[in-house]
Amino acid sequence: MPQPIVALVGRPNVGKSTLFNRIVGQRRAIVEDLPGTTRDRLYGEAEWVGQYFTIVDTGGLEIIESQKSRRPQDQPAPLSSASVGFIEEIREQAEVAIAEADVIIMLVDVLDGLTPADEDVAEVLRRADRPVLVVANKADNQAREQAAYEFYALGLGEVFAISALHGTGVGEMLDEVVAALPSADEVEEPEALRIALVGRPNVGKSSLLNKLLGEERAIVSAIPGTTRDATDTYLTWEDQPVLLIDTAGIRRRGRIERGIEKYSVLRS
Repeated sequence: MPQPIVALVGRPNVGKSTLFNRIVGQRRAIVEDLPGTTRDRLYGEAEWVGQYFTIVDTGGLEIIESQKSRRPQDQPAPLSSASVGFIEEIREQAEVAIAEADVIIMLVDVLDGLTPADEDVAEVLRRADRPVLVVANKADNQAREQAAYEFYALGLGEVFAISALHGTGVGEMLDEVVAALPSADEVEEPEALRIALVGRPNVGKSSLLNKLLGEERAIVSAIPGTTRDATDTYLTWEDQPVLLIDTAGIRRRGRIERGIEKYSVLRS
């Protein structure tokens, strides 16, 4: 029986990748204070009090259609067609993660408070028919913990105040996650053959991955740098488990920019 799946979902830049890294116990996801740093679904193996599960980090979920009904002061800046395309592709990846999840963690930001974008995400999750935990991140002190009560207005049940960066409250949150998971027997599986797809940017690594899998696992675009994290995907070939690793494009050292691209190359 496969391990149960927990999906991290939320609007951009609320700390999903930081929480993902905290749960898996290593720096798997790129963390940057910029919306849209995570684009593809990123999977990691986790364990809490003897319960094993798969955790999925998703890109920031943005609902473009609902922006038309917002107040003028809440309207975001106009988006280019390329940006709209990326947002739609990221949303599709997040919706796949929601569909395959057994439990969903909706992450919000106590510093920003309840936003229209949070309400958009909550509306999507109400239709998911899955257990949803609302987790208020960046609650680094008592005042911020109290500010988390605002998110009860989403109507999704209990709210957990945590700090993904410092680990405060994460244990209590994981207790609730494990309690909501379906029972799963741990199965001894043969060691997977690990295959990495490596090359310079925009040569078609993600397209090859999607072809092998028969699904849109990685976002494909003509823009170099679409893949930022090294994304792991399992498949079975002639009864042999195979782990395919789609890596970010590697450029010559002198052409590597600082920030996200530097982290992407290090992850590759």
